[in-house]
Amino acid sequence: MNPLPLVCLVTPALADANNGNWQTARRWARMLSGHYRVRIAQTWTGKTAEDQADDGLLALHARRSADAVAAWATLRPGKPLVVALTGTDLYRDIQTDANAQRSLQLAERLIVLQDQGPLALPAALRKRCRVVLQSSTQRKTLEKTQAHLRAVMVGHLREEKSPQTLFDAARALRADEGILLDHIGRSMDAHWGEAAQATMAACPHYRWLGGLPHAATRQRIQRAHVLVHPSRMEGGAHVIMEAALSGTPVLASRVPGNVGMLGVDYAGYFAPGDAADLVRLLRAARKDMGKPRGLLARLQSQCAARAALFEPAAEQAALLHALSGLRWPAAH
Repeated sequence: MNPLPLVCLVTPALADANNGNWQTARRWARMLSGHYRVRIAQTWTGKTAEDQADDGLLALHARRSADAVAAWATLRPGKPLVVALTGTDLYRDIQTDANAQRSLQLAERLIVLQDQGPLALPAALRKRCRVVLQSSTQRKTLEKTQAHLRAVMVGHLREEKSPQTLFDAARALRADEGILLDHIGRSMDAHWGEAAQATMAACPHYRWLGGLPHAATRQRIQRAHVLVHPSRMEGGAHVIMEAALSGTPVLASRVPGNVGMLGVDYAGYFAPGDAADLVRLLRAARKDMGKPRGLLARLQSQCAARAALFEPAAEQAALLHALSGLRWPAAH
């Protein structure tokens, strides 16, 4: 019998980056095993012996993997070519970047990571699109202190994640309000690190913790009363599903990538970049702590209702469906 089809999973970030692309690549490789053979690579040129053995290409990121997508389309016409789109792809690059636009046209199948994703594509391409909600592991919901509200933001300090919204919120809150802000993520340039340090110096209720290991980050999410996710653009944030699977409600910017994760009727949205709107929600959550019909309880209930969508079995089924129906070599 012939071996299972070999998929080259191209990701612009490998293990040393420890970011969302790498986490997705590693998880998808595991979920596809038993149905496909999978190897993870940073690019595909068709020039190496490994490249020449591949039966299909699954590329993460339309722009950053554009060279691999183009090489595959040229050297392996008619062979399975799937492109998974990130937030910067959907909400920036496919509007302006010729390489990202070319990847869309070349791909036989497109994957987006949240329910609103297909709406960002040109109408003619939506029939090629499949939604694969990402997943994580369930964590126990912890009892949390009523003495203060602890909010945590998780995301490397860069423009797309809008750390400035959290800085501004910290400065708008008084130190005696009982709202503590923890901020996890590496600074992607000196400007953001300096801004975080300045905020910490001015606001004793704000702490920038820098980059932490994934396990420690999940523990912080688990122990927080709320996760704050103020992104300006988002493809489908891991931290939102990790919070939902930990029983930790989310306060999120109302951008399509977050709405596609949490649902259109979710009560915890604030306007993108609007620190005052975020502060309003934080104060309401602090005021309602312990109230069975308060904002926190409502958000926790809404997140719990979404949590089943982020289970590994659901992601695996959606991913296998996304790769089905393509021209994979038949086993004999």
